[in-house]
Amino acid sequence: MNFDLSEDEEMLKALTERFVTNTYDHTSRRTFLAEPGGFSGKNWALLGELGLIAAPFPEELGGLSLDATGIATIFEALGRGMVVEPLAEASVLAGRLFALTAREDLRDEWLGDLLTGSRRLALAHAETGMRGGNGAIATTATPEQGGYRLDGAKPYSIAGGGADGYIVSARPSGQAGEEAEAMFLVPVDTPGLRRRDWPLADGSIASSLALESVHIPESHRLQGGTAQIEEVQQLADLARCAEALGIMERIFHDTLDYVRTRDQFGAALGSFQAIQHRMVAQYAAIEQSRALLNLALVTWEGDRFAEAVSGARAFICEAALTLAHEMVQFHGGMGVTDELAIGAGHKRLLVLSRWPEGPQAALDRYARLLN
Repeated sequence: MNFDLSEDEEMLKALTERFVTNTYDHTSRRTFLAEPGGFSGKNWALLGELGLIAAPFPEELGGLSLDATGIATIFEALGRGMVVEPLAEASVLAGRLFALTAREDLRDEWLGDLLTGSRRLALAHAETGMRGGNGAIATTATPEQGGYRLDGAKPYSIAGGGADGYIVSARPSGQAGEEAEAMFLVPVDTPGLRRRDWPLADGSIASSLALESVHIPESHRLQGGTAQIEEVQQLADLARCAEALGIMERIFHDTLDYVRTRDQFGAALGSFQAIQHRMVAQYAAIEQSRALLNLALVTWEGDRFAEAVSGARAFICEAALTLAHEMVQFHGGMGVTDELAIGAGHKRLLVLSRWPEGPQAALDRYARLLN
């Protein structure tokens, strides 16, 4: 099996790496996280100019129709740079979901700005009581006055801080079951929508939404429901796995440099056999993670893609956090401070390994898909 990148993929990788090199270091990353939305608005506009926001969108809608390999290539490079801009949540997930399910007139109104980064959407699907993607939607959509009235709460809109609109899932009143679920585009300035922003462990900003008699016109109802969300989530999960792999590589190599130069008892820390064995174990975990990611890439557009992504996520979620714990321990107390990228990588891996589900939920889904 040939895993060499094509010429276009190499160019895409080089473009992403150049963005990281020109805009990111550990100090600037901390500055970007301190901005109101938890990332740099200037960087987001630059990502739009470079075409990286539009890249996952279908070609007929102005994107590049990237396949799984292209998306993994971008996000692994972003992971190595520990980029804080929410490309996975805003572009691969919410933006692409909107582009594939919106009616033509609504899509034409929003799509151009989404591709350039002038406007941004976030998904508001998860609710209190939902675990591992399971559980009923409590938010309701009641038909009224040529549209719908939305009532409910969406406490976990990841990357929702500063978003211009939300894709809200709801259950049409009087109906039950997953088949009855629907999706609506809710602009941020819609009367009755209240938003409270809150930080995740990695410093990114999520939003808690309260919807009280929010009127949405019929034109803002998107086509589909939970099935469409889950389908787009597969590609977003692939992006998250690739980002986690990039972070794993970054903090591993940072730690490798550290143990080679840090003196302990008159010898380099890396000269001790116990340290060498533990580093080798984590190197093996990185290679296993890459192998599982590659398996997902070769199943793209096949019947086993969802299965392969779930399997990769189940392993990488657990392995990434274990690796991060080891790298922090090798650095001692400095490993958890804001002075080093190790601590920042650990926090980001913590979020990636637990959202939108933990490794056990991913493993359960993988087991179901095997049957």
